[in-house]
Amino acid sequence: MRLMFALAPIAAAVLLAACGGSDDAGRGSLIDPPAAVTTLTTAQINAGAASSGLASLSGQARCDVRVTGLYYNTTGPKGEGSNASGVLLTPTGTGAGCNAAAPLLAYARGTEVLKTRTMANPQDGETFLLAAMYAAQGYAVVATDYLGYGRSTLSYHPYLHAESQATTIIDSVRAARAAASIVGAPLSGRVMLSGYSQGGHASASTHRAMERDVAGEINVVAAAHLAGPYNLSGSLRVPDAVAGIQFFVPLLINGYQQVYGNIYSDVRTVYKAPYVDGIETLLPNPTLTYTTLVTTGKLPGGPTQTPNQSRSLLFQDAFITAIQTDANHPFARAAQANDLLAFVPRSPTMLCSGSGDPTVPKAVHQDVYKAALDRAGATNVTSIDIDPAIQAAFGVGGRAPAPTDPAFGTYIASYHGTYAPPICNAQARAFFDRFR
Repeated sequence: MRLMFALAPIAAAVLLAACGGSDDAGRGSLIDPPAAVTTLTTAQINAGAASSGLASLSGQARCDVRVTGLYYNTTGPKGEGSNASGVLLTPTGTGAGCNAAAPLLAYARGTEVLKTRTMANPQDGETFLLAAMYAAQGYAVVATDYLGYGRSTLSYHPYLHAESQATTIIDSVRAARAAASIVGAPLSGRVMLSGYSQGGHASASTHRAMERDVAGEINVVAAAHLAGPYNLSGSLRVPDAVAGIQFFVPLLINGYQQVYGNIYSDVRTVYKAPYVDGIETLLPNPTLTYTTLVTTGKLPGGPTQTPNQSRSLLFQDAFITAIQTDANHPFARAAQANDLLAFVPRSPTMLCSGSGDPTVPKAVHQDVYKAALDRAGATNVTSIDIDPAIQAAFGVGGRAPAPTDPAFGTYIASYHGTYAPPICNAQARAFFDRFR
């Protein structure tokens, strides 16, 4: 569920080295001083957006963007002291309103398998998207690397664990506020939430926790949750595997095993040889990417392999049958504990995804969540389907290519990670502009 769209490299200074960290300070407190990475000029942002095709959605940058690395205290899913890293993007420069008090967007990124990836890198496609779409338009943005990634010393990542995702993002807001005062970037006090894919689940989890636990501290004025897997337990019962199952489900199983301790007693009852060897510590990986996990044989996959084939090669048949049919299976119960279908937001909220998404199917997640909200009487939630825009921009003759069309494979492979993120984020910014 990582954003894979290509963006032109932007020259950047090397991240300042920072060391150490402890868990004895308060949650959200900075471990190291904010690390100045670089300042992207409007010319750099416009050039990068133009070369990537993002400019038609983001518009012309009106502010330079200061990129600041964060390293802060937080807690793990079992209450253990931990830490996380991330980035703060703040508008600056001579443009109108670029030095005014800015609303703060807390953003949650899509799934990553490479442990060392950090959002404090302006050449990262998702970071550049945030810079061009939001910070260059007068928003401040904070984006965490999550537990277990970047500079975090937690030995695992609690993937799609709702409460720890929320804790990490709440503490990123606290860290961003502290850093903003140090670097001279005034904030208005208005906070917005968004995230894509895993980040959609994370931002909705955070939305729930903020309104429940810290409403007096953090004023959430609007949220836009994008292509998130809100219906995790329901997704287990879907017969056909989703694209990327060989990455996402091991992250989920292994993360829940770390958090709950009861998903399996013998890992060989879950995974088949040869992939079972080392899989409990495979993800996130310090060196391997989505591509090299497959090419080195650590996980199944490849351009000619279907998601169902990947699932069949990787997982024990009895395990798949059990989680699809037994609601009391520990994995099914863990997924249900992290569903978000019962959360009814108080602040205005937008949901966005495409009905052709093969990775986080809209019919399984967004549509089911919106139906639950409708039953609960929610009147402040908007649901958007960007599939028509994707077909018009990337289809064949303005329509999705047929499975027999040579373009079909690229279209399907690019839908969730390349085509949809910029379009949903453009929808999100238009929505946020009403509340800034």
